[in-house]
Amino acid sequence: MGKAKSPRRVGENEALAVGTTIRGSAQKLNLVAALIRGKKVEEALNILSFSKRGMAKDAKKVLASAIANAENNHDLDVDALVVAEASVGKAITMKRFATRGRGKSTRILKPFSRLRIVVREMEEA
Repeated sequence: MGKAKSPRRVGENEALAVGTTIRGSAQKLNLVAALIRGKKVEEALNILSFSKRGMAKDAKKVLASAIANAENNHDLDVDALVVAEASVGKAITMKRFATRGRGKSTRILKPFSRLRIVVREMEEA
């Protein structure tokens, strides 16, 4: 019998890619995501390629995945794609400890973030 097909989470002219465990805080990743929101895909790739921020490398991978999904899975025109959505959220946080003087220790938090990018095909006016 099998399981029923799950409905699409995005529109017919959209494609989605999610980076689930990007090493770094959500606040820092959101600064990078803000650079590409609403931009054309080609321009967004250039911005991420030449950005000095460390998170830009991971954001570029997720954006490239969204573009590939749009082209291969949904038959969208790559030249007409725009970054419709770039949302950031918290993922897991690894807890570690550092030893300190006099037998004490300090907690170290190593956060991970999620990045969800939706690209949309826009009609050229």
